[in-house]
Amino acid sequence: MIITFLQFILIAVFAMALGLLFIGLAKKTVARTQKRIGPPFYQPYLDVLKLFGKDAITHGFIFDFGSIMAFGGMIATLFFVPIADIYLYSMSGTLILVIYLMAVAYLGMAMATVGSGNPLASVGISRALTQMLGYEIPFIVVLLTLIYNSQTSSIVGLIEAQQGGFLNWNLVNIPLGTIVAFIALLGLMGKKPFDAPIAPSEIASGPVVEHGGKYLGFMMLQHAVAIVVETALFVNLFLGGAQNILIFILKMLIVWLLATLIGSIYPRFKVEEGVLFYWKWPLITALVQAVIIIF
Repeated sequence: MIITFLQFILIAVFAMALGLLFIGLAKKTVARTQKRIGPPFYQPYLDVLKLFGKDAITHGFIFDFGSIMAFGGMIATLFFVPIADIYLYSMSGTLILVIYLMAVAYLGMAMATVGSGNPLASVGISRALTQMLGYEIPFIVVLLTLIYNSQTSSIVGLIEAQQGGFLNWNLVNIPLGTIVAFIALLGLMGKKPFDAPIAPSEIASGPVVEHGGKYLGFMMLQHAVAIVVETALFVNLFLGGAQNILIFILKMLIVWLLATLIGSIYPRFKVEEGVLFYWKWPLITALVQAVIIIF
């Protein structure tokens, strides 16, 4: 039991550290594309330490519980997502469970938003939940296609089905589904053009507008873990995973930087534009891919 508890702690700390590194590299990448120097890659670590050293204002029990639920929900999701050969659970249905737990984390953020009482936070979380209706439908169609094609709903089983080289990756076997999943990943991570729920210039970062001090620090850590979970899930499902941790992190970094570069050149969609976009081309493409795999 003690060893298992230590594994929980080490995996969580590793994910938070890696996610903060990815955030720092993304800021540096965006700055370079705009011909700026940008902050150092280690700036997110300094920001988190500074935030936890500041006084924080609470807005009551619902606000506190929602913040903890958002952070804890994403940490719980992490334990079911393999990172190379590091994972705690392998069972049938883990893919469905991961999608459910990720929703729990975002619902926790919604609860914190309600507790804050700030109208900008409410606008932000309503945008996020509305956008979720957009990208989740084509994403779920792709996931069901993967499950049908591999005859397993276990993430580890889906990784094992892609072993044997590049030609066995779902990137090659299900290329249209991979493209749709990547576009859905942009919305999941809140990257442009699907960053309307955050929109700092419009609603002052939306859901986290009332978070300060340790609360904002927890939200930064939650975001860092979410980056690791989402990129690792994509690598596992479409890029064959990896047994070597360095190769796996390299694949994650490529996915993350590609999403960052796309976000640095595209303007923001309105919420309704983003949802209609997902319900149009990505959904049609996902359905075409499903028909090809089935028939």
